Amino acid sequence: MSHEHSDGKQQHTGSEAHTHFEGEQAHSCSGQNHSHSHSHAHHGHHGHDHGHHGHHHHFDMSGNKTGLFIALIITAGIMVLEFVGGLVTNSLALLSDSGHMLSDVSALILSLVAVWFAARPASAVRTYGFHRFEILAALFNGVTLVVISVFIIWEAVGRMFDPPDVASGSMMLIAAVGLLANLASAWALMRKGDVHNNLNVRSAYLHVLGDALGSVGAVAAGLLIYWFDWNIADPIISIVVAVLIVKSAWGMLKHTVHILMEGTPVNIDEQEVRAALGELPGVVDVHDLHIWTITSGLDSLSCHLQVADGTDCQQVLQAAIALIEERFGIQHSTIQVESSRIRHMELQV
Repeated sequence: MSHEHSDGKQQHTGSEAHTHFEGEQAHSCSGQNHSHSHSHAHHGHHGHDHGHHGHHHHFDMSGNKTGLFIALIITAGIMVLEFVGGLVTNSLALLSDSGHMLSDVSALILSLVAVWFAARPASAVRTYGFHRFEILAALFNGVTLVVISVFIIWEAVGRMFDPPDVASGSMMLIAAVGLLANLASAWALMRKGDVHNNLNVRSAYLHVLGDALGSVGAVAAGLLIYWFDWNIADPIISIVVAVLIVKSAWGMLKHTVHILMEGTPVNIDEQEVRAALGELPGVVDVHDLHIWTITSGLDSLSCHLQVADGTDCQQVLQAAIALIEERFGIQHSTIQVESSRIRHMELQV
């Protein structure tokens, strides 16, 4: 984007200066000095090492990989056991549970691939690297949860009108083994991975929790069949479990789509950010403000700050950088500081 000074002096292109502050003399917005300065997360202002955030992210990735791999080994083994057991006992609850485990295996593999991709360095073609692959993996995992649950509901409704005989004893035994395995997988993900803040790991975790819930349902159905000979309990409980899984997956799907649409992070109030920047000394106007999430735990911000003529732009820029990081936790910010003489084309977004 070209910026034109209205006093007819030299035009400056959109190659904004990257400004380092230590020991550097501040420039004002007057004359031919560049005022449209960008602040990036690798600047070491106020003694903060912005690179620390990145190292922390990779540390989490190491733990996430370990947790995902342990969960994958456990889940794949139990999936085979429950599938064979479902065929032998003629239990839809067991077969549906093994179906969820098949989706779990796929989800865990995809999540592991996403972690590997996210660790790859940025390039001239992909300046943000492959961090977004984690969000795509979370989206795919959420969709598979919903699809499998809908299929189970469809099959269960058909079985309700003619419930088949189920070998309840074998069904409960296999489901109990599956439950223990699911709990072990969930424990591995919670212990090693970041199930609260990383959407990719959380999507895999929801798959595992869904299976644990399915195993509980299979045990409950087995008990009802064993005690009361209620074969219809098998499809009914399958529907209940599937609905609960869809409910959990839906919230995660909304979150992933929100990120892919570059929505404002749910924990940040855009109006509050705008107001805080507008209260900085010398700032006249805040416009072209965008806040978005690159991947879980990595938010970005860009904006234009118009300042009063004669204001020390570098001082305003430094104050804005510190404010965004310390108050809102955003370490990757790009801030363009402008005087009244800066003119740019009408912004499209």
